[in-house]
Amino acid sequence: MASTTSSPAGTAGTSAPGPQKRILHPGSVGMLLGGLLTLVGSLLPWVMTPLGNLAGTAGPGLWTLCAGFLGIAGAVLPYRRVALAHCLLAGGVAGVIVGWQVARLAHLSATTDAWGQLLPGMGLVMVAGGTVVLLRTGIRLLRTPATTT
Repeated sequence: MASTTSSPAGTAGTSAPGPQKRILHPGSVGMLLGGLLTLVGSLLPWVMTPLGNLAGTAGPGLWTLCAGFLGIAGAVLPYRRVALAHCLLAGGVAGVIVGWQVARLAHLSATTDAWGQLLPGMGLVMVAGGTVVLLRTGIRLLRTPATTT
């Protein structure tokens, strides 16, 4: 006796999956790395002095902490343009803050004649590295063509 099926003719065995949408984009790894560098560097000491260290969270490190989270958020978004905006905004903000802090350290060292007494800490260097990674990833996203997979 033949079995009866309720499926229409011609559809049996043709359940091939459609094209899968990618969750990550080509810049996701760079944005994750840059965002994590910025995030962790924001929590570490930014200025080393003979009397002790100054934490980044005591000042502009809170802004770079937000920029780090913005970079990480852009890494997990499937939309390329939005991720690009996250990358460039987070890297730009962190870069301006790092430049401002390094210029302030140089100014304070010059005006107080204390060269070698105020040094950039590990956190400031890590945020600067995260800035470079984020901006480089953003430039790479701008230059590579979008794929339609």
